[in-house]
Amino acid sequence: MNFLELFLESLTTLTVNKLRTGLAMLGIVIGIGSVIALVSLGQASQQAIQDRIQSLGANLLTVEPGAQRTGAVRGAAGGDTSLTNADAQAIASSPQVTTIKAVSPEYSRRSQVTTGGANTNTQVIGVTDTYPEVHKVTLSSGSFISQRDVDGLTKVAVVGPQVVSDLFGNGANPIGQTLRISGQTFTIIGETVSKGGSGFLNQDDIIYIPLTTAQKQLFGANYLTSIALEANSESVMTAAQNQVGYLLLARHKFNDPTQADFSILSQQDILNTVSSTTSTFTALLSGIAAISLLVGGIGIMNIMLVTVTERTREIGLRKALGAKKRIITAQFLTESMILTFTGGIIGVVLGIVASYIISRVNNSLFVISPSSVLLAFVVSAGVGVLFGWYPARRAAGLQPIEALRYE
Repeated sequence: MNFLELFLESLTTLTVNKLRTGLAMLGIVIGIGSVIALVSLGQASQQAIQDRIQSLGANLLTVEPGAQRTGAVRGAAGGDTSLTNADAQAIASSPQVTTIKAVSPEYSRRSQVTTGGANTNTQVIGVTDTYPEVHKVTLSSGSFISQRDVDGLTKVAVVGPQVVSDLFGNGANPIGQTLRISGQTFTIIGETVSKGGSGFLNQDDIIYIPLTTAQKQLFGANYLTSIALEANSESVMTAAQNQVGYLLLARHKFNDPTQADFSILSQQDILNTVSSTTSTFTALLSGIAAISLLVGGIGIMNIMLVTVTERTREIGLRKALGAKKRIITAQFLTESMILTFTGGIIGVVLGIVASYIISRVNNSLFVISPSSVLLAFVVSAGVGVLFGWYPARRAAGLQPIEALRYE
C-alpha cells in the first residue's frame, strides 16, 4: 500500500464519524489558535511600547534620583530628593560635559485636575522651555512654556489631547480656558500633538506647567524628579553617560560609583527592560495556551484508542489477510496526523483572524510572527506523532485470532 492509498483510506475512515473527528480536532484548533493570538498580542504590545519610548527621543538620557543601577535592577529610582535645579544647570554649563545638546530639568507628580463639572487624575510635569526639544514634543495649537513663564512663576498650562477629551470633550478648543490643579487655577496656552499610548506610557495624558510654578507654588518641592538630556548623537550616548555621571558624582561627593544617589538611563536601557518584561509576559501567556495543546493531544489519543477498540475485528481481518505491523501502525498514525495537521491549519487561520480582530478593537498594531505560525505546524505534527504512536502500536500489536474473536 503506497502513501496515497494510505492517506485516502485514513481520510475516508475519519469522515465516517464527522462529529467525533471534529471534537477530536477541537483541542488542537483552540490550542494553536490561542498560541498564535497571544504571541501576536504580546509582540504587538512590545512593538507599540518600543515605538512610544523611541518617540520620546532617540538620543535621550534620563537622570533619576535614587540608588545606582546594579545589573538589571535599580533601587528606588525616582523616590529620593537628590537631584536639584543646580545639578541641571551644572550639566548644561560644565565644560567637562561636551556631548549634551540640551538639558531639561523636570518635576512630575500625579494630581487631581478639575474644570467645571469634569475632573481627571493625570500627570502634571513642571518643565522649562527646553522640554519640547529634548522629548520631541510638538504643538497642535497655541504655544509652549517659555523661559519668561519659568522666571515669572506664571500659572499657565499646556495639555495633551487626552486631557482635553477628559475635561472639555472630544474636538474642543482648550486654548484660553482654565483648569484647576490641586485647587489652583491655570490658563491653558497650548495643546500637544497626539503621540498615543495607554497607562503610564500615555504621552497624551499629561499637563505641562512652568517648573518653578510646580516646585514653589503647587507642590512645595525644592528638588527634581528627573533631568532629561539630549545627547549630540547616538554614537556618543555612552560618553555622555560617563561625562554626566562623573560630574554628578563630584557634585554629590561620591568616590564610588556604586554608592551614587542617582542613576542614568538611556533609551536603550529602557527598551531592553521593556523587551525583557514583555517577552517574559508573552512566553507566560503562550505557555498557558500551550496547555490546551496538551489537552487536545490527550483527547486525540483517547479518540484513537476508542477507534482501535471499535475496529478490532477489522484489524484482525487485515492481519489475517497478510497486513504487516508497519502498515497497521502507519494507517492509525496517518489518521492521527491528519487530525492534528488539519486542526493546526484551522487553528492558524483562527489565530490570525482573532489577532486581527483584537488589533482593530483595541486600535493596536497587527503583528503576526512567521516563527509562531511555523511553530504551530511543527507542534501540530509533533502532537499527531506523539499521541498517535501508542494507539497505532497497540493496534499493530493485536493478535489476528484474538482480534477476529473480539465482540
